[in-house]
Amino acid sequence: MNITFEGRTVLITGAAHGFGRAMALAFVARGAHVVALDVNTEGLAETQRLCGFACETAEVDVGDRDAVQATVSAIATKRGIDILVNNAGGVRGQKGRPLEEISAADWQDIFDVNLSGAFFMAQAVAPVMKRHRFGRIINISSGAGRTISLTGIQAYASAKAGQIGLTRQLAHELGPFGITVNCVAPGFVRSNPTTEKQWDAMGAEGQAALINQIAMRRLGTPDDIAHAVMFFASDLAGWITGEVLGVDGGK
Repeated sequence: MNITFEGRTVLITGAAHGFGRAMALAFVARGAHVVALDVNTEGLAETQRLCGFACETAEVDVGDRDAVQATVSAIATKRGIDILVNNAGGVRGQKGRPLEEISAADWQDIFDVNLSGAFFMAQAVAPVMKRHRFGRIINISSGAGRTISLTGIQAYASAKAGQIGLTRQLAHELGPFGITVNCVAPGFVRSNPTTEKQWDAMGAEGQAALINQIAMRRLGTPDDIAHAVMFFASDLAGWITGEVLGVDGGK
């Protein structure tokens, strides 16, 4: 199966590390030009260094609609946009707490980056993709959006479930324009400082219990997630839309 993205421009949010960096490297290796987006400028610089000349970066907070519109407009004017991967997300440093302790600001902070950010980015790229009658949008949800959050963070599970609903809704709205919208729901992967802390907090017994729940009896890697994104972004998935693919080693 030969997947190539020659001549394609790919926007990846949350590309400063982890899944986003793995995706950037995978797309570049297959001929794409990548625009890596994040608020972490130091991490973006390292992603660009690893990817080389086929990658450029832009600092943007995906939860800021005006900033997203301005950034996407500048990119589209220069080179067009073919593929969007809404990868930005996470728990924003929060830990699981009883629901009565969650402030409105804590709740909204997680929704801004995980769900509003995906909506704002799709909203910004849609006119460009519609004009070209082609596009691929891939949202990165989570196993938490299909079941529960391992951390017990209510907003995270809710926002990730919301991404799945958004995927299905946009697939029907954008399908007539040749744009597919799909979703990848990763299982637990040690991909960034937050997941490393979560892994350490489980302790040896908890780690073993987690792995024993996985059919493949191993944790995944950022590359496992990137490979699923490659498929959805490719021509091989041209008649697949509104789907959610669990990439979790089997549950």
